[in-house]
Order: sequence, then structure tokens, then C-alpha cells
Amino acid sequence: MKFDNPRIWLWIAAGIVVINGFFPAVWILLTSFKTEGELTRIPITWLPDRPTLQNYVQAFTSAPIGRYFFNSLVVAIGATLLCVLVSALAAYALARLRIPYKTLIFSLLVGVSMFPTVTLLLPLFEMVLALGLRNNYIALILPHAALSIPVATLVLVSFFQSIPKDLESAAMVDGCSRLGALWRIVVPLSAPGVFTASILAFVNSWDEFLLALTLLPSQAMRTLPVGINFLQGEFSFPWPLISAALVVALVPLALVIAIFQERVVGGLTQGGVKG
Repeated sequence: MKFDNPRIWLWIAAGIVVINGFFPAVWILLTSFKTEGELTRIPITWLPDRPTLQNYVQAFTSAPIGRYFFNSLVVAIGATLLCVLVSALAAYALARLRIPYKTLIFSLLVGVSMFPTVTLLLPLFEMVLALGLRNNYIALILPHAALSIPVATLVLVSFFQSIPKDLESAAMVDGCSRLGALWRIVVPLSAPGVFTASILAFVNSWDEFLLALTLLPSQAMRTLPVGINFLQGEFSFPWPLISAALVVALVPLALVIAIFQERVVGGLTQGGVKG
């Protein structure tokens, strides 16, 4: 083997990335089928001797994982729909209308998207308390959507700019309003970009922990990341049970990414090239 060949180093680097990305997920999956005694056995056993589904049963019986899953689903879908709606309107305005200081607006969008969530926690918490929205889905849907809107808008602007203006003009000549042209012409033709923005918003909302912990403190309103965090006891850390809950949380994301991976990557690539 000749290590002076650049392709060899590329394959080695790719292998490291794959192992680093997949090994934790595989280990969590295997752990979810083990018992506590088997997990603490020395030497370590990689595969479970007697795979069991008891951890999954316990996750849905001793803890309301099903309720946490539903809460995460409601918040993520609501945040995604709101994000795409606002981002499409903002992106269309930036792509089509004559707005002063567009460069400044783009710079602000990029800057806002870099704000860490922890810096926004206190003002968001005070706003939620003032509006009486604590322990309400809206208290989490609005911030999650707001955090994803800058990136989603930047993605959609590049797609909207690539749509010929003549198509919108023809639609408006036939009696379609500007908003009608946006939803009937521009958005369908920019489907890859809309889809990419939707996936990014959904994943960001599904995985978010800090705001969910603070704004929805009630046990019945916890999302999956928060609910899984509370599975640990004061003096114990039930890894098999937590691993089973993590698998339940990861399966929807894994399925979405596996099924729509090409569209997401293609949408990001096309948006970058068109921009």
C-alpha cells in the first residue's frame, strides 16, 4: 500500500468520519438490548448475549416516552410550518422586491443565526412569563421557528432568485396576486429548497434541549430530549433504559435523513451554487 497516494488518505479520513459518526449510534442500539448486569460485565461484551425488549417496554411504562414523543412531534411540526411560512415570505421579499440595505439585512440574518441559544434564554423566559404561555406548546414553537428562520431564509433566497420573473408576471396577468404567484409558482418550483429548509427546521426543533427544559417544565409537556434526561435517578444511571429511549428519539430523524438525504444535500448544493 502506497501512503503517498492522496486517495489513500482520503479513504482513511472518510473511514474515521464514518466510525466517529456511526459507532456511538450502534453502541446505543446494542446497549438498548442488554441488561444492567451484562452492561457492567468485565471484560466488555459488544453484542448482547440474550437480546431483550424489556428496556423498550419499561421506557413506555415506567416513563411516559409516548407522551414525550408526541410533545416533540407537535413542537417540531409546528415550528417547521411556521418557519417555512415566514421564511418563504421573507425570502421572496429579498429576492424580488426593491428593498434598501439588502446587504445589511443579509449580514444581520447571518449574524443572528450565530447567536447561541443560552444568550436568548433569559429574555425569552421573561417574555413567555409575561404572555402567560409557560407550559404551552406555543412557548416553544415560536422560539424554535425564530431560531431556524435566518438559515431557512438564506436557503430559500437563492432558490427564489433562480426562478424566472416572467412566470410570475404571466400568472399575475391571468389574475393571480403576488402572494398567489409566490405560493402557486415560486414555491413549487423551489421545492428542493423548501424541503431543505423544512428538514433543517425540524431537526433543530426536535433536538433542542435548553429552551424545552426551561419553557415547558411540566412533566406532561416535556419533549423527548428533556424527558430522557430525567430518566436517570439520583444514585443510578440506567444506561439500557436510557439507550432504549434514545433509540426511540433517533429513529424518526434517522428515517427522515435516510429517505431524503439526496434531496437535502442536493438542495443545499443547488442553493449554494445558485446564490
